[in-house]
Amino acid sequence: MSGDSAQATTLPPLVEPAAELTKEEVARYSRHLIIPDVGMDGQKRLKNAKVLVIGAGGLGSPALLYLAAAGVGTIGIVEFDAVDESNLHRQVIHGQSDLGRPKAESARDSIAEINPFVQVNLHQVHLSSDNALGIFADYDLILDGTDNFATRYLVNDAAVLSGKPYVWGSIFRFEGQVSVFWEEKGPNYRDLYPEPPPPGMVPSCAEGGVLGVLCASIGSIMVTEAIKLITGIGETLLGRLMIYDALEMSYRTVKIRKDPNATKITELIDYDAFCGVVSDDAQQAAVNSTITPRELKEKFDRGDKFELIDVREPHEYEIVKIDGSTLIPKDRILSGSALAELPQDRQIVLHCKSGGRSAEALAALHKAGFSDAVHVGGGVLGWANEVDPSLPTY
Repeated sequence: MSGDSAQATTLPPLVEPAAELTKEEVARYSRHLIIPDVGMDGQKRLKNAKVLVIGAGGLGSPALLYLAAAGVGTIGIVEFDAVDESNLHRQVIHGQSDLGRPKAESARDSIAEINPFVQVNLHQVHLSSDNALGIFADYDLILDGTDNFATRYLVNDAAVLSGKPYVWGSIFRFEGQVSVFWEEKGPNYRDLYPEPPPPGMVPSCAEGGVLGVLCASIGSIMVTEAIKLITGIGETLLGRLMIYDALEMSYRTVKIRKDPNATKITELIDYDAFCGVVSDDAQQAAVNSTITPRELKEKFDRGDKFELIDVREPHEYEIVKIDGSTLIPKDRILSGSALAELPQDRQIVLHCKSGGRSAEALAALHKAGFSDAVHVGGGVLGWANEVDPSLPTY
């Protein structure tokens, strides 16, 4: 990746035009048809296009709605999760009545309300090395708005092996990024990020939060890129990374160059292992040193002598906490700066939101000599689900 003044890229249309538009479609897309750069030809290409969206979450929600509204003829949705209340502040394709429903089905129904002329294909599976190539085969273009590195690298590699272009978006707190990757005509995601960050280094939106409306800003840019690719109009983000800062209200682009020394992608791998979803040290530390939320409650009920340490961030602690816990963020444990604050005369019990960060902190404590320390599998979410349903979740 290099500095500003990135070169824009114009590409030929990705999709051949459909044979015709019906009278109803002409009426529906009239505001597209009177744009000379789109016109009847561009709208027919959109009608003939098959676009696969990975995830019906924060970025997938606006992307799916605007792809459908634009008249993309076939939309595929890869999504296996269910609608949760914490989704609703940003995942606008779902509503209150959809709580508990499969996100893919909720998204399909919303699309039908937006545009009944769109065919929706549901892939209610966890995208994996075993199924990605088969799913990608039926589509012209991929949009990836997932929030974990394992899936991002999987989508990239599957797109490379399939010869497909894809639009990538990412959001965190107040910042978003968008680019277009296409191995045959420019860089792929590994040219931007050759290696994933160390486990726990980059928090997910579930850990760090995201301004809900940021999803609309980045999702709409992703759809804009998709329309440009399908119709062959404008200059795409292929070879450029667009960075948006909502607090500064600034956009900037930087050039992405192909890495001539990059390892050639020849197969799909184990992406969880590649990204170290939980580090080997954390996995090893958690063996025989993990307790359940119910076991933690039993320790409280018996009056056991222990110190409960919450390793989340202060803003998370303000939202919800387990009574009796003390906040010491994970980074202070990993750096060693908090070790002197830990009592030596009682067992240390760690917890976080779901168990990942506390496992990393547990490994550090074991190395520091706190050999009897344990962590709570499932974290505060598990505590709310199994012990105290009155607690809010986030």
